[in-house]
Amino acid sequence: MTTQSHWVAGFRSAVVSPYEKLQFSSVRSFRDQTLRQFLRLPGGGGAVRVRLSNTFGREPLRIGAAGLARRSGQHGVDLASSVPLTFDGRFEVTLAPGEQLASDPVADEFSAGTQLAVSVWFPYDTGPATHSVLALETGYALPGNATGAADLTGAEALDVSRYFLSGVDVLVPGDLPIAVAFGDSWMEGTGTTPGADNRFPDQLNRRLRHGWVVNQGISGNRLLTDEIGEHALSRVKRDVLDVPGATHVLLNLGLNDLVLPGVLDSQFPNTRNPRPTARELIGGYTELGGRLRAAGLTVIAHTIGPYAGAVDERHDTAELRATRHEVNDWIRATDVFDAVTDVAAAVSDPADRERILPAFDSGDHLHLNDRGVAAMADAVDLARLRL
Repeated sequence: MTTQSHWVAGFRSAVVSPYEKLQFSSVRSFRDQTLRQFLRLPGGGGAVRVRLSNTFGREPLRIGAAGLARRSGQHGVDLASSVPLTFDGRFEVTLAPGEQLASDPVADEFSAGTQLAVSVWFPYDTGPATHSVLALETGYALPGNATGAADLTGAEALDVSRYFLSGVDVLVPGDLPIAVAFGDSWMEGTGTTPGADNRFPDQLNRRLRHGWVVNQGISGNRLLTDEIGEHALSRVKRDVLDVPGATHVLLNLGLNDLVLPGVLDSQFPNTRNPRPTARELIGGYTELGGRLRAAGLTVIAHTIGPYAGAVDERHDTAELRATRHEVNDWIRATDVFDAVTDVAAAVSDPADRERILPAFDSGDHLHLNDRGVAAMADAVDLARLRL
């Protein structure tokens, strides 16, 4: 049992490369601009440290100044809480291509629900930015060094992605279960209300009384194939196994392995985009579950949700539906995982199990709205998330 204070993940935002052929988000670069981006802590502690990422950058990333404060208003901060961030004692730092870096600790009492603002000044051209696909939280960019400004009046709103900011760690006493929500858009939050914190981890956190869940979902991510972000088997070390304090992982994968080939066929008609077989998906799940459990994590797998109507009938075939059902039947019965959440059953329309229940549909027939994500979170057995 851990009795001394130790670092755990307090917030995560999985990142992707700006150089991928298929992009679901805005590829940007910045020069002599301050980015102010916001996040909400699901749990508190006695200190935090901010994580920045140049994981997919091809040029050194120069940070001229950075600051942390509590949010106050649209793009403002409480100046009384504002502190400069340092990195091994330095106010300026350069991240090499591929490098991630944590700031020095900022000691204070941070409670669950605290909204933090991270402001970073990039004095030189960043090159295309390592970023998250879907922030669901508006950030802001303003020319010059405005890291210590109370507000960023006149700043450009960054409505889609989160740039360079990959996480915050929290210093906590004793043992806490920390779960990683690892998967695709159903984890990241596509379809939920921006700024409302109604993603799956957020809604599950409202049910928890001990520990919390951090979000490592990537919209468009696949189990077996690199497309939007590295595929799950490739990124699992960075995005789960290396997450400090992780004790549990919730898996929601496979949907894009079935759906995205049809999207790619439409956008890139001269390319070949094969669909995985049920055997291939089961093999990927088996390898992933084995690696996670070998690392001592409790693994909770989700069944693959319905998606009829999201793609046209050329791509929503009887063969693909049969694949989804075969994989789901295997997930429900296998001992590869410690537990299963039957998301497909929780959110499908009883009148047509191939479709999302209309009351839960975000409107695109592929993603859940706030109510649908609440049903998904309510389906999780909380007993599996306690040490």
